[in-house]
Amino acid sequence: MKTTITPRVRNLVLLFLAVTGMLFAGAGTASAHAALTGSDPSSGVVVNKAPTQVSLTFSEKVATNDDSLRVLNPKGKRVDVGKPSNISGTTYSVQIRSGLPDGTYTVAWQVVSADSHPVGGAFTFSIGSPSKTTVSAAAEQDVGGGLVGGLYGFGRYLSYAGFIVMVGGAAFVLACWQRGAGVRAVQRLVVSGWVSLTAATLWLLLLRGSYTTSGKFGDIFDLNLLGQVLQTKTGAALVSRLLLLAAAALFIAVLFGAYDKREDEEKRDLTFGLAIGGGVVAAGLAASWALAEHASTGLQPGIAMPVDVVHLLAVAAWLGGLAALLVALYRAPSDNPVERAAVQRFSRVAFGSVVALIATGIYQSWRQLGSWSAFTDTGYGQLLLVKIGLVALLVGIASISRRWTGRLADTAETVVEEREPEKAHATASAKTGDSSAKADSDVTASAETGGSSATTGDSQRAAQLARQQAAVDTTRQKRLRDADPNRFGLRRSVLAETAVAIVVLAVTTALTTTEPGRTEEDAKAAKASSSSSSSSAGALTLDMSFDTGGKDGKGVIRLDLDPARVGGNEMHVYVQRPNGRAFDVPEVKVAFTLAAKKIGPLPVTPDRIATGHWAANGIQIPMAGDWKISVTVRTSDIDQTTVDKNAQIG
Repeated sequence: MKTTITPRVRNLVLLFLAVTGMLFAGAGTASAHAALTGSDPSSGVVVNKAPTQVSLTFSEKVATNDDSLRVLNPKGKRVDVGKPSNISGTTYSVQIRSGLPDGTYTVAWQVVSADSHPVGGAFTFSIGSPSKTTVSAAAEQDVGGGLVGGLYGFGRYLSYAGFIVMVGGAAFVLACWQRGAGVRAVQRLVVSGWVSLTAATLWLLLLRGSYTTSGKFGDIFDLNLLGQVLQTKTGAALVSRLLLLAAAALFIAVLFGAYDKREDEEKRDLTFGLAIGGGVVAAGLAASWALAEHASTGLQPGIAMPVDVVHLLAVAAWLGGLAALLVALYRAPSDNPVERAAVQRFSRVAFGSVVALIATGIYQSWRQLGSWSAFTDTGYGQLLLVKIGLVALLVGIASISRRWTGRLADTAETVVEEREPEKAHATASAKTGDSSAKADSDVTASAETGGSSATTGDSQRAAQLARQQAAVDTTRQKRLRDADPNRFGLRRSVLAETAVAIVVLAVTTALTTTEPGRTEEDAKAAKASSSSSSSSAGALTLDMSFDTGGKDGKGVIRLDLDPARVGGNEMHVYVQRPNGRAFDVPEVKVAFTLAAKKIGPLPVTPDRIATGHWAANGIQIPMAGDWKISVTVRTSDIDQTTVDKNAQIG
């Protein structure tokens, strides 16, 4: 049988592919995890004399502490002095002792990137000539790893799971199955989500200080570290989450308290209020992740953070609602089973959530990867491919659940129909019992004391029979409900969905702690350019003519940059008159711009050495490329001009 694709479907597919292609084609620079893009001295370089400081340049601004930059001699002793300082932009340096002997030195660094994740590494350089060292392998700390890292990762997983179960379960009750507010199993599910999220948030707050610094378990209860954490962006986000959880507790109390006791007519207004209030609290909780992690830094944070909030809410509505539906199918009482209409409403909610996940997921993938090759060449891309495969499997199982929902018999009506003959039989038995009781009362009317005892015995017997009959009815209703093959099939498919969803949540949690593909590729490119430039030395010389427009305003600028590579450079600027004599000008300023990577302008103000001679040391070039070098010359109080020229550096 030949399948025909309608023009509408074809156009939608083409539009989807075009939009996706434009997104990836238009990718620009962004960052998330900070990456080391340069250093002075460079990794592996041999310098003739000991430097006075060691500087590191990152792909973004980072947070440092007293031990963020350490310089160790061949015997493992620290030779750095003072605290690390931010000398310009994304470059950080630490002073080292003077008079260091020849040998190989190790630089170990550990910082916290703007997306709250700790990153670190180590490299070596040599003074005079290389020597044996025993610290290079040990200096590179297992940043974010070890026991504390594992506990922190578990806390992150538990916090995501608690958020999804709490928000999704409450949304399922309000939007799909309002009668579920009185079901104990559903109540316990939502409350357990709140407890898990609250406990995990407190746990993360305690672990944060040790996680981003020493990694020692004993530092978890260090109050000084906790105080430092509270002053960071992540600490503020965790505290805000705790405050919002207090509001969420009030919402849950109303949902499973006053709301459940209201009549259907009274529930309508309360439903609207709970939906608005609960939505605001849920969005605030989702924002506590967006404001402190990947979405808050890098490319388009103003768009990325709202998109991240929508993504988290869609995940909660789908997977949390799925967990609530599973509990309802297995644990709901026989007199209040989840009906077909509730399952159908959830099916529509889940479909809308999947659409939102696809839309926001495409944007997030473009933002974090930036190229198609990053899918296979980076750890983040490979994890993302696993997640995409799992979500596709989840959608496939969900489609099976939709088919079972379409064929689901209304169990409640079946139970009612089955119980009609039982009610008639019970009524007849009651009438017969009344006749017998009347006859017996006539016979025993003269035995007043004995009659009183018989009446008490009959009441106890009747209560016992009523309890037995209720148990039989409940068992019969449960058997009739479970015998429905469509309901049984729906149970199995929803259980399979939930199992896959647990794995999806684990992969998603791993993604939030993995360096994004875009940043990883930028770091690889920076290291490649740094290693290639370290082997090629040679000064760059540029000659530029200028005319400030005033009297005696013409001249020539000669700029020397040595060694013109990634990392630290020395610059000399010579200002001469047209006749070649030194030109005594009051001010010279220089700026470096790499337009292709949207870096700069990086301003440099050289010092006056002599008449017409200006110089600057330690100029950091973070990345190789075609740089525009702009020189501003002022020849009087009001006359100045800027000239520029492009040159390949690195």
